[in-house]
Formats: sequence, C-alpha cells, structure tokens
Amino acid sequence: MHSRKTRLVLAIAAAAAILGYKAIRLHHDANAATTPGASGPVEALKPTLFGKIAFTPCSLSSPNSKDTLDAQCAQFEVPEDRSHPNGRRIKLNIAWLAPAGSGEKLPDPVFFLAGGPGQSAVDTYPGLDPVFKEVRRQRNVILIDQRGTGHSNLLSCDLDDDRADDADTSPAAAQADAANCAAALARKADLRFYTTTDAVADLDAVRAALGVAQVNLVGISYGTRVAQQYAMRHPAQTRSIVLDSVVPNTLGLGNIFARNLDDALTLQFALCGKDPACKGKLGDPRAELDRLLATLRAAPVSVQYRDATSGEPKQGSLTADAVAGLVRMYAYMPLASGLLPKLIHEANAGHYQGLMALTQMMRGEMKDAMAMGMQMSVTCSEDADSMVARAEDADTILGNKMPESMAAMCQVWPKGAVPADFHHALATHVPALLMEGEFDPVTPPRYGTEVVRHLPNGRLFVLKGQGHNVIAAGCMPKLFAQFIEKADAKALDGRCLDTLGYAYPFTSFNGAEP
Repeated sequence: MHSRKTRLVLAIAAAAAILGYKAIRLHHDANAATTPGASGPVEALKPTLFGKIAFTPCSLSSPNSKDTLDAQCAQFEVPEDRSHPNGRRIKLNIAWLAPAGSGEKLPDPVFFLAGGPGQSAVDTYPGLDPVFKEVRRQRNVILIDQRGTGHSNLLSCDLDDDRADDADTSPAAAQADAANCAAALARKADLRFYTTTDAVADLDAVRAALGVAQVNLVGISYGTRVAQQYAMRHPAQTRSIVLDSVVPNTLGLGNIFARNLDDALTLQFALCGKDPACKGKLGDPRAELDRLLATLRAAPVSVQYRDATSGEPKQGSLTADAVAGLVRMYAYMPLASGLLPKLIHEANAGHYQGLMALTQMMRGEMKDAMAMGMQMSVTCSEDADSMVARAEDADTILGNKMPESMAAMCQVWPKGAVPADFHHALATHVPALLMEGEFDPVTPPRYGTEVVRHLPNGRLFVLKGQGHNVIAAGCMPKLFAQFIEKADAKALDGRCLDTLGYAYPFTSFNGAEP
C-alpha cells in the first residue's frame, strides 16, 4: 500500500527526465530562528555587504555528512510576478562562499545551478564543495535557491503521509493528487510564475544587486537548462558556462525517459556479457530483468525483509513499478547499478528481500528530495506538449505510464508563459565546457553532441563508464578549475580522463570477480 504523498512523489520524481539523482534529503523548519540555509542562530551576527545585499555568517551542511561549511547567507526580495511589481514578493535564499586563497580575488563569481527541477542549490552544494576547491581560491561562489525550492518560498505538497489507500497509480489518480497539491499551494504562490524563465530573471537581478558585471554559470542536469536560458537572454553578462549532464534547449522532456533508460542499461548490462564469470553466474541481465518484471506484473509478491535504515523486520508487497523505479534510479550511478544484475538474479530464484529493502530505502530517500510544486510548474509550462505515449516505448522497462501520468497531472496544473524562442538551440560565442557520462540514463552523450554543435567556443567531454552528474569524476575537477581560470575549453588536456574505468557487475555480494 502507498500513501497519497508517496504516490505523488514517485510519479513526479520518476517522470523528471532531468532529475539530479545525487540529491540530498531536504529538511526545512519554517519556525526555526536561523538564517535560511544556516545551522545556527544569527541574531547578533554583523552583516557584510556584497554589493547591495547584506550577508550574515552561517554554516551550510548536508544530511549525509557531519561536516559544515562556513558561508555568508542572505535573503533578497524579488516580485513573484514581474508584470505586477507591487504584488506578492519572494524572498530568495542566497549563500555566498568567499574566496579561500590568499592571492588575487577575481571579480566574476561562479553561480551554481542545482538539478531537479526542484533541488535546493544551498542544500545540495556542500557535497560538491571539494570539486570547487581550486575555483574558490580566487572567486566567490554564489548559491541561490531557485524560487519554489529550499528556503525560496518552497513549493512542497503536504499530503497526509500516514493515510494509505488502494495504491492506485493510474493517470486519473495522479491527476487528482496534482489538483489537490495545486489547490493547497495556491494559498502561498501563483504557480504560473515558478518557471525557468522566472528563475533566469531572478539570477540576473541577484547579479545586478551584487554589483558584478559577469558571472560563470555551473549547471548540473536541469541546471544546464537554466544556464543555457541565462546565456541566451544575457550573453554580455555571461563569462562562461559549465554544463554537466546536458539538457538541450531544443528538447521536450515529456517522453525521453523510457528509451534513454533502456539504451543506458543495454550498455551497462553488456559489461556482464563481456565477463565470462558474470555471464556464467548471472546469465543475460536484461533477459533476467524482463522475466522478473513479467512475474511481478502478473502478481506482486509479498516479501518479508529487513529495513535498510532501521534494521527492523518488515513485510511489504514488491511490484513491477517499484522494481522499474529502482532500476532507473540506480542507473544514474553505474557503481551502484553493478549490484542490480545479482539482485535481479536472486529475485528470479525466489529471494526478493534485497530488492524489496532497496526499493523501500529509495522511496524514503526520494520523498523529500524535490520541491514537487516547483517541478510541476517548470515541466508543465515548458514540456507539456511532449508528454505523449509512443508505440516504440510500450515494451521498454518504463513503458508509457510516466508521460501518460504527467500529461494528466499537467492538465490541472497552472502553466506559466514561455518565450517563443525558449526551445531554440543556444548559439553563442560564450566559452562553454560540456560533460556527459557514457552510461547516463537521462541525458545521454548525444545530447551534449547536439548542444556543442552550436557553441563555437565549446567543448564536450564524454566520461567513460560514468552515469549522471560527472563533474566530480576522475580529473574532471582539475579540468573544470582550469576552464574557469582561462575560459578556454579547447585548450584543456583531457587525456587524464583516459584513466577512468568501468564498474563491473557484482557476481556475488562480495563484489565483482577479481
């Protein structure tokens, strides 16, 4: 049985083609007496001006780590609807990380743009700070929670998490939940004004208030759409762009999920076929997966398992949809997905406990990872026309359920205006560094190839054996720092990436064959 909130979360999270899976769970207390994004009281802290914005000291932290990151935090007000500047206003949550080095401080800061759509930049960044180590020696790093995320008027659907129902996952049920969510959020927001275009205007307003002439944009996953849209609207203010796991402007995201996942799994599962030990022990992973899904579609299986978080014994029903969702999420990270062929093989032998524990753990981790309302405002406004079922996707792992459910949800969700050239390719001389993972199940390398064709000062790196969000892989942080320093992607020596290897599938729970 699924609660309504869980059902809506899984529907949206699974359908977001540009989900940054390396997400952290977001926890927000509206009554806490702290600066948004900070971890301690700030009443007596002295503000520091950066341009016209007053910042106070704060600490950034990730639920996945005990470490904290010293920063400066602030709020910056913008109109919700810029055509009515005297109407409701949004307080954008901003964090500023000052240069850590002792040398020259450069005037063009780095703006980090989070994925999703729906992730908080302030909450997501701490885990990536090591990637920015060299960049931060000379430049400020600015984190802005995009409107509708984090502490920038968070649009999170608050449905009763304890009320279980009949586990209806039909498009009609998803539409009813979306309508209830939209009605609840309408009390605090006009959902038409939480699009990428609105966010781009916010970014430039913050840039101007900081008093900087140009910025360097670093976008991951959905953040690459924001970066491209900003560079299109404000080329003179854009010094450089870094696009990790690229979403082409030209792409409608409504029905890309199924085919991209199947293509990525074909590549990942092929590693087992190339390894005699793996093939001998586990067979053909794709055939095994198809067999398991067919079994579960015929009849879900009741499973006794041990909760992966608490260790407590539990019982639940394993469904084909749950397994398909788990496979999709694990495909983001090939190192983690190496365990899937073994777990699938075990399940086909009647041992479902491992898969069941992981599906439940994933559901818990995903529950608070995205601002669902903001995600719906973005995707329904910008991609609704592409949410259509395709005959060629019917026999894929995911099938057509996602675009059908998303289309139904978008029928009742308020939609914002989109510029006529929104889906035009970004064609600019702004220096650009692009990177894709060879096995990315959401934004495959061909997307980067499409985008870089229109960027005469751009360069694409495809990272061997990697999945989604690859800026931290191998020597990529070094290349990233060199690019930000010189703004010349074509001068980078990418041979250091040749040392990246493949994560071969587990043939036992002890790991891959030696």
